[in-house]
Amino acid sequence: TTLYEMAVQANPASMQAATGTENRPWLRSYPAGLSWSAEVKPGLVHGLLDEAVERFGPRKCTVFEGKTLSYDEIGALSDRAAKGLAALGVRKGVRVGLLLPNSPTHIIYYFGILKAGGTVVNFNPLYSVEEIAFQIRDSGTQIMVTLDLQLLFEKVEPLLADGTLGRAVVANFAALLPKLKQIGLKLTRKVRRANIGFSRQRKKIVRERDLLANNGRFVRPEIKPEAVAVLQYTGGTTGTPKGAMLSHANIFINTAQVRMWGQRPREAADRILGVLPLFHVFAMTTVMTFGIASGMEIILMPKFDLGRTLKLIVSARPTVMPGVPTLFQAMLHHRHIESFDLSSLQFCISGGAALPMEVKKGFEKLIGGSLVEGYGLSETSPVATCNPFDGHKDGSIGLPLPQTDITIRSLENPATEMPLGEPGEICIAGPQVMSGYWNKADETAAVFVGRYLRTGDVGYMDQDGFIFIVDRIKDMINSAGFKVYPRRVEDALYEHPAVAECCVVGIPDSYRGEAPKAFVRLHEDRKETAVDLMTFLRPKLSKLELPVAIEFRDELPKTMIGKLSKKALRAETRC
Repeated sequence: TTLYEMAVQANPASMQAATGTENRPWLRSYPAGLSWSAEVKPGLVHGLLDEAVERFGPRKCTVFEGKTLSYDEIGALSDRAAKGLAALGVRKGVRVGLLLPNSPTHIIYYFGILKAGGTVVNFNPLYSVEEIAFQIRDSGTQIMVTLDLQLLFEKVEPLLADGTLGRAVVANFAALLPKLKQIGLKLTRKVRRANIGFSRQRKKIVRERDLLANNGRFVRPEIKPEAVAVLQYTGGTTGTPKGAMLSHANIFINTAQVRMWGQRPREAADRILGVLPLFHVFAMTTVMTFGIASGMEIILMPKFDLGRTLKLIVSARPTVMPGVPTLFQAMLHHRHIESFDLSSLQFCISGGAALPMEVKKGFEKLIGGSLVEGYGLSETSPVATCNPFDGHKDGSIGLPLPQTDITIRSLENPATEMPLGEPGEICIAGPQVMSGYWNKADETAAVFVGRYLRTGDVGYMDQDGFIFIVDRIKDMINSAGFKVYPRRVEDALYEHPAVAECCVVGIPDSYRGEAPKAFVRLHEDRKETAVDLMTFLRPKLSKLELPVAIEFRDELPKTMIGKLSKKALRAETRC
């Protein structure tokens, strides 16, 4: 019996019947063979790797730039990392940062920190020194793990110098590569590496080779499932960066929920493509912990590059790929997409933003597999809903995962639940929901109504329990006293065959207060004008919803995981 099988136990069928479909209408639509009331017993996140080593030992765990490491090797390296970190003082509650691109190093130290009893704090490598410094101070991060790449170390070094950061563990990037690529790295010098030995802060630096110079055997601390495993920083629903406290139980259970939803056969030797950044909560669970718990081969890309991604799918033949809509859209509209064999992809999960239906249908036709849309937040570890693989509703974010309750509540009074079909704020309760924001009691209180997390998203639930997002509360445009939802305008724009990407934000308007403006990127070789698009939109939208301006761009700003960034465009319009 595996850890997963012990953790997941179906409750008596009577429990599901007793709950009734009146309060949980999604029960009548649930995937065959899956019980919403399946109980998941909490466990420790690093237990997922321990069991995978036991079950899959010699099987490939990671593939990075052509070099593979087995489950045995990743497990042993994480044990040695844990012992080395413990020698540096990492124990229960000590926060350790990861400032890393996708690589085996991220996986090794993520689990190593947890085995030592510490708490992982994920950092975005693209952040400025000031942004990293804020997160270090807010979280109380004591040690940072990074690579000896100049673009990373030049952000860590000044923080060591001014005392913001106590210690840094610096791993060797070249050691991650096959021998031939190591030689090529030295000869071409395309990647600038930091000369750690000449750093003025070298006394505060621990080289990875020294940290790992041990046998990996030590007495592991006793950790309870409710202990904080990860501080995942997010703008949350109120804008200021906050650390969502995700416990071992939160992440362990969400991993089990995702595995249940996928319903992959136990013997399946899947390969999962890790193109999303592991420092983001989406990939942390749907690529890393889900992949390891399932014994998958995790194919890691240090950063997204469209051409390299397509070539890697052809050569490495992944069967699973989580992504964001812009990734699937970029692949679908690659000018030579017909020359790439993507048929190995059996199922893909889209999250992070609305998935246009033409992208879903076009991509499924391209791969001959499934692309389903899910939904979640950093605060929910992250997955809360997903469409069934054997049935979906166009435009829906799907049904609640097992043991996940969702209600739609009044925007004016969150204590009031809305009838089916009526829009309101999506609120989530379940074992994957965070305990709160780190050191921010007031913000935590504001984001909960009873046991339900207020998401800041406006949506509705239909008679079959499928949930549809209307828009973000903070993205709503107040135009002459009426609510205009940017997503409705964007959906209408995406119906035009010339529109590749679009983003609608509210801009100041002397008459209405606010009015919608559309930013549009056209497909290559399309020459449509603003007049053409307005003519197309008029029959589809009300006068208040019609954009007062359409601006064409060669590129639209995106977030760290590839979502279109309304925040960046709003900032531009208010300069």
